[in-house]
Amino acid sequence: MDNKIKNVGLLGLPFDHNSSFARGPGQAPKVIRDCLTSGSLNTGTENGIELKNNANWLDCGDVKSQAPEHFVGDIQRACSSFLEKGTGLLSLGGDHSVTYPILRAYSEHFKGINILHIDAHSDLYDSFKGNKLSNACPFARIMEESLCTRLVQVGIRTLNAHQRQQAEKFNVEMIQMKDWHQGLIPHFSGPVYLSLDIDGIDPAFAPGVSHREPGGLSSREVINIIHQIQSPLIGADIVEFNPLKDIDNITAQLAAKLVKEVAGKMLMDLSSI
Repeated sequence: MDNKIKNVGLLGLPFDHNSSFARGPGQAPKVIRDCLTSGSLNTGTENGIELKNNANWLDCGDVKSQAPEHFVGDIQRACSSFLEKGTGLLSLGGDHSVTYPILRAYSEHFKGINILHIDAHSDLYDSFKGNKLSNACPFARIMEESLCTRLVQVGIRTLNAHQRQQAEKFNVEMIQMKDWHQGLIPHFSGPVYLSLDIDGIDPAFAPGVSHREPGGLSSREVINIIHQIQSPLIGADIVEFNPLKDIDNITAQLAAKLVKEVAGKMLMDLSSI
């Protein structure tokens, strides 16, 4: 790896202009932060990391694109500026289109990145509704530009012929939900970037999403996946939480819990990066 990560920063990306169905994920970073600081959750993680008063856990604020058409460059530059300072990023979307510029920034600083992508959808469309930067397309752009060496997708449960062709074209390793069992995550050689779409989780646990697809992962299964990543976790995003679709803050609380566990894993891995 080219860079040394010294700390972990929480970065908000309140951007949902590429949502293909419903707006709302742009409001998620503030809602998740509010949950983290509400007093309802304590700041300890399951792996024993304490986030409160942790000098290696930073809040990097929000990145607000000046114009929707400039979001790729705006987010990429912002992420790169933090990575240059040794801050690994846990980014809060926002719709899933933000993952593409984040990975463009990461690829400038790290080689041999593996992506673990948790989602109900493969997000591999070449174009969706005429938009090649849609939230349905980020991993097509990522694979076209060789921004990672390996893409493993977990929880997928809605595929069509085009998506299957795209997965074959880009040599994507896909663990569909119908084939899922705990412990199926493969071993990674090299650094891992986690992209966690909240709709990868069953809507019984996470109703606050724009695209509810029943039959998904449980909250516990996703937390276990995070804990079981054996290679260093150098970055992550949590995307597609839509507060406008939530019920009694159920999904907001889950997103905040996932922030804690991802942060705990990233902070635990600092010594090995």
